[in-house]
Amino acid sequence: MRPFGTLVFVAFLVFLAWLFWPLLRPSVEQARRSGALLSAPAPSALPHPLPGRGLTDTWGGARSGGRKHEGIDIFAPRDTPIRATTEGIVLNVGPNTLGGRTVMLLGPGGQRHYYAHLERYPDLSEGDWVNAGDVVGYVGDSGNARGTPPHLHYGIYTAAGAINPYPLLRAGQK
Repeated sequence: MRPFGTLVFVAFLVFLAWLFWPLLRPSVEQARRSGALLSAPAPSALPHPLPGRGLTDTWGGARSGGRKHEGIDIFAPRDTPIRATTEGIVLNVGPNTLGGRTVMLLGPGGQRHYYAHLERYPDLSEGDWVNAGDVVGYVGDSGNARGTPPHLHYGIYTAAGAINPYPLLRAGQK
């Protein structure tokens, strides 16, 4: 009788897995993609998030409160589409005090790509997969950039802290 009970239990588990697979599948897929991103090497070159716009290295410039600029500013007309510089998973879509409307992506090598001062967002949610070149926002002046010319603040963060995105973007233009 015991083998029959085990067989029924296993059949029940298989039935539950089949029943709930549509709910579990996105989580399984996201975990697989997250693992692949974390184990992939960080890129040595990135495409420009605002193709056709000039690049200036504004990294490290003085900011209010004794802060240093942890990214670069790329100026463009308001509502210019901002393109993802890498494939990745959306970690955050929402406001913060300094960046205003922001999007944060988890990219290869575990790097976090930060897009700030957005005017608005496309239809993005936490956990969404983004491909390089997909629109992740539109240029604005939200947050502490209110009243300045519209621009994208683009930053990259690693486990060790912020890194200058300028050399990576320049390398991507060659």
